[in-house]
Amino acid sequence: MNAPSPIREIGPPHSVRRSPLLLLLLLLLLLLLLLLHIQASPTPPPPQRRAATEALAQFQGGSDPAPTSITSSPLAAGRPSWPGCHCVPCQSTVDGEGQEEGTECRRLRGGGPHQTGEMNLCWNEIKRKSHNIRVRLEAFSDNSGKLQLSLQEIIEWLTAKDEELSEQLPIGGDVGAVQHQREFHQAFMEDVKSRGPFIYSVLESAQAFLAQHPFQEPEENLTDGKEVSPRRRILNVSRSVWKQANVASDLWEKLTARCVDRHRHMERTLERLLQIQAAMEELAVALEQAEGVRDAWEPVGDLFIDSLQDHIDATKLFKEELTQVKEGMKHINDLAHQLAISDVHLSMENARALEHLNSRWKVLQGSIEERLKQLQDAHRDFGPGSQHFLSSSVQIPWERAISPNKVPYYINHQAQTTCWDHPKMTELYQALADLNNIKFSAYRTAMKLRRVQKALRLDLVALSSLVEVFREQELQQGEHVMDVVEVIHGLTALYERLEEERSILVNIPLCVDMCLNWLLNVYDSARNGKMRVLSFKMGLVSLCNADVQEKYKYLFRQVSGPGGLTDQRHLSLLLHEAIQIPRQLGEVAAFGGSNVEPSVRSCFRMAPGKPAIEVSHFLEWMSLEPQSMVWLPVLHRVAAAESTKHQAKCYVCKQCPIKGFRYRSLKQFNVDICQTCFLTGRTTKGKKLHYPIMEYYTPTTSGEKMRDFAKTLKNKFRSKQYFTKHPQRGYLPVQSVLEAESSETPCSSPKLPHADTHSRIEHYASRLAEMESQNCSFFTDSLSPDESLDEDQYLLRHSSPALDHDSPCGQHMLLAHLEHQDKEQLQRTLARLENENRVLQGEYRRLKWKHEEAASVPMLTEAGEGGPGSPTAGGQQDEELLAEARVLRQHKTRLETRMQILEDHNKQLESQLCRLRELLLQPKDDSEANGSEPSTLSSPVSGGGHHGEPASRETTDTEAAGDDMEHEQDTVLQLQEVIEQLRNVFPSEPGTTSHI
Repeated sequence: MNAPSPIREIGPPHSVRRSPLLLLLLLLLLLLLLLLHIQASPTPPPPQRRAATEALAQFQGGSDPAPTSITSSPLAAGRPSWPGCHCVPCQSTVDGEGQEEGTECRRLRGGGPHQTGEMNLCWNEIKRKSHNIRVRLEAFSDNSGKLQLSLQEIIEWLTAKDEELSEQLPIGGDVGAVQHQREFHQAFMEDVKSRGPFIYSVLESAQAFLAQHPFQEPEENLTDGKEVSPRRRILNVSRSVWKQANVASDLWEKLTARCVDRHRHMERTLERLLQIQAAMEELAVALEQAEGVRDAWEPVGDLFIDSLQDHIDATKLFKEELTQVKEGMKHINDLAHQLAISDVHLSMENARALEHLNSRWKVLQGSIEERLKQLQDAHRDFGPGSQHFLSSSVQIPWERAISPNKVPYYINHQAQTTCWDHPKMTELYQALADLNNIKFSAYRTAMKLRRVQKALRLDLVALSSLVEVFREQELQQGEHVMDVVEVIHGLTALYERLEEERSILVNIPLCVDMCLNWLLNVYDSARNGKMRVLSFKMGLVSLCNADVQEKYKYLFRQVSGPGGLTDQRHLSLLLHEAIQIPRQLGEVAAFGGSNVEPSVRSCFRMAPGKPAIEVSHFLEWMSLEPQSMVWLPVLHRVAAAESTKHQAKCYVCKQCPIKGFRYRSLKQFNVDICQTCFLTGRTTKGKKLHYPIMEYYTPTTSGEKMRDFAKTLKNKFRSKQYFTKHPQRGYLPVQSVLEAESSETPCSSPKLPHADTHSRIEHYASRLAEMESQNCSFFTDSLSPDESLDEDQYLLRHSSPALDHDSPCGQHMLLAHLEHQDKEQLQRTLARLENENRVLQGEYRRLKWKHEEAASVPMLTEAGEGGPGSPTAGGQQDEELLAEARVLRQHKTRLETRMQILEDHNKQLESQLCRLRELLLQPKDDSEANGSEPSTLSSPVSGGGHHGEPASRETTDTEAAGDDMEHEQDTVLQLQEVIEQLRNVFPSEPGTTSHI
């Protein structure tokens, strides 16, 4: 770099315009002094020439291109030389400190006379250069000053506009204020937009200036005492222009962006305010109309009870119509919330209008809800589905009251007493006491239920009506729990449908209250106010007017799954609900007690080995009239027999014609008994009914009369002991007292000589079945009128563990009877049976071996060509072989049949042996402690007549007994024949004793 200039800056360091002039004046003064010196001395000293040259070069600052030297001397390399000057610097001498001492100029051309002319030429060149420099400095100073002034002006204007924009008021909260602010802002934006071209032109000028005078060196912090070169000053000017241009550009972009954002904000705000204003006007009209409807409402107390439901529906419809108003209010509030988020608050007028609309809407909603609640309460308390209308079911001095759990009770103001039962229900129960003289519990229960059925008018209700009511009340889930109100609704709908379908006058309050009372007595005796849907259905379906088979199917569907199957758990629920009906009448002991597990197992025997049963299995089981459900088919027969008249005369009371059931003796000719005499046990003096009797509940036909005549004739030749040993029950016992895991005990067979082992086994089994039947049958062996008590019911009632745990059980009584009479004989019989079993096992093995040997004989076919003998002899031999093969096949078939017979009979013997061994070996104490030891005694039952079957039924001894006896006698004879053939075919081995 060049040495620092000896010229010091005068004035402020940033005075760019005065520094070049001062420098120029100093330079001219220096040149003048140099010229005077030259004229005074022909050879100017080298240091003076050098100072002038360096001062000029330093002022140029490198802005002009470096002059080209006219010499190529290496001594002049890197030294400045000026055009037109023939003097070149000579080799410099440097002192010890590194300072240049001076230069030496010598003439390149010519000699000394030309020295003055050459110096003049140099002087002229210096003057020309200084003039150009002065002109350029003046132009640079003028351009930069004007540009800086323009930029400063723009910066000040943009700053003022930005402050003006910031000082504008916030956007208003109504349409008028926003429109006024939008117009003012549009004028402001036009003003800013009009200034834009000038700002863009100044910024473009600054950009051009900076392109001509770039700066790359970083800004240096110079102290006041340090001199600043002209080049550095130019760089400072460029840097100042660049800073001002950047500030102006940023302010311009910021101002325009703020203007655009405020304009958009105003447009959105104005749009939302217009929406709010229009919606508020519409909602004000809608609310006014709704308030008019509300003001027209009549007080709830002035409305008719029958019109309460219509008013409820109208109020609900009115509430649904106001859904649009609700959505409109929500939309307005959302718009106001959005404006608040964007820092725009509604004006006082709009805010008050919106708040007024919200308050009106809330008041209207509250009025609607209150009106609907009042109507629903009135409908519940006074409407058809309420209990208020049931108050008319009682008369003075009775009053119907309601407990907190909605269960009704009745107050007698005259006697000052309360009770759960309706007065009419109390009278009905007292009337049912007249039926206690009926001897047979099944008929006693059925006739009581028949009176209840008539009192509740359920004998007029069809099953289809019940199903429709259940569907309307959405009573589909059987395990769902109903309250009293739901029960009342269902019963009300049922009796209203009955009145509509039958076109009869029904006292609906009395029927509903009575039926509710009966259902609560059966399924909610504790008056908890709850009952299962299955209980509700069971009570109504059992007493409705429908075919018994249809009832069975419908009840089974209530506990079956999607596939039409039901398991033991659900069947137990069904039977448990059914047994509650006779339990409420105090007759549950005669139907096996409250334990339904034996009935469930008995039903599942229809589908052995399966975890679930189908409806066909259930119907088959119900057709046998099981002990726990026998009261239901008997109820249907009682209902069918009420209007039946028989053209016959009662043998006891001489009533003619006989009404209701007709009982004909199958032992004596022309002996008919009416239902009153038979059920109560009345007979003629000195006569007892020990004979089979046929029951009719429809008029008899000529064919039935002929059939009964044949049965009577057949029974004439049978002894009394036969009927005693072969009692026939008209139901399927399920033994809630004695239950065992063994197979069912076969029915008793005719008494044969005790010499035959099989007969002895059947004899003891018959005696065992007789003693068990005394603990689980409805009808005794004798129909003697002297036995006024229903002994089988009495025994069950006092022996069922579900009823009385302290009373002696039936099993203990049975064992005691066996111990006194047959204990020793049973021990001997068991020994013989065991021996007989071993013999039968051996015969079975030999017979099986013979069967396998017969099966191994090859089938004979025609002889081949290589067979011995002539064709004629071969044909005869083939025929003999074929005949022998046919005989063997026939013998094989007979052996298979005998094997099957022996297997079946052996199974029966094993089951009887197991049963007898258990009864014999069980201690007396265990029998007393386990009085409810299960057993599975059952006997074949002839299905009783139904509505679609022949109307005949045997009560004690029927024709089925004779048919079964004949079939069993034939079976025993066949077994004897088979055993005799076995004795001939398989002789006893040595040392083996056969008792056959």
